[in-house]
Amino acid sequence: MLVVVAHAALIGGLIEACREVIAANADHLSELDRAIGDGDHGTNMRRGLEAVYAERNRLAELTLPKALEEIGLILVMSVGGAAGPLYGTLLIETGRQLAGSNGQIEFARALELAITAVARRGRASPGDKTLLDVLYPVHAEVVRRAGLAHICAEAERAASLTFGMRAMRGRAAFLGDRSVGHVDPGAKSCALLTAAICRFLEEHCPA
Repeated sequence: MLVVVAHAALIGGLIEACREVIAANADHLSELDRAIGDGDHGTNMRRGLEAVYAERNRLAELTLPKALEEIGLILVMSVGGAAGPLYGTLLIETGRQLAGSNGQIEFARALELAITAVARRGRASPGDKTLLDVLYPVHAEVVRRAGLAHICAEAERAASLTFGMRAMRGRAAFLGDRSVGHVDPGAKSCALLTAAICRFLEEHCPA
């Protein structure tokens, strides 16, 4: 479904698609975060994606693995809270796995190893009410080579399921049972980004 070959227009387009979806939903993400966290997830994510967008021309000239690493580093430096290190780890590790394989590793395997690194970094597991509750189901769909529209729908469904979860990590964990009844903002931003990527690829890179 996905190949480790990209050109400037593809990388630049994906960056713009991600920036646009976060900008459009930043207030909503912060509203979700106010219910169980610091209330700044949308602001932080918007700042991070704007920082990536500012570097889009340079990033678009890189190979996809290197671009992923560089984007991850930018997010680590520009996104506050836990989101920066987690999203940064996801992209950095995906890029490193793809680059280190000389093209011999499948994207699904690279993503699996990156998600494992995110789980280790956040000391979290599926069901803890984090972005991992979107990443694991999305990875499962990638493994079974689901269509992009289905991956998009699965990401959105997985984020909605965090509504019924009790937070086990981060600031939300201090709320205990009061964290139930709220969608996790990190899971929601992850679903939004996944959907933006899938829709862009579906439009510009049809199978």
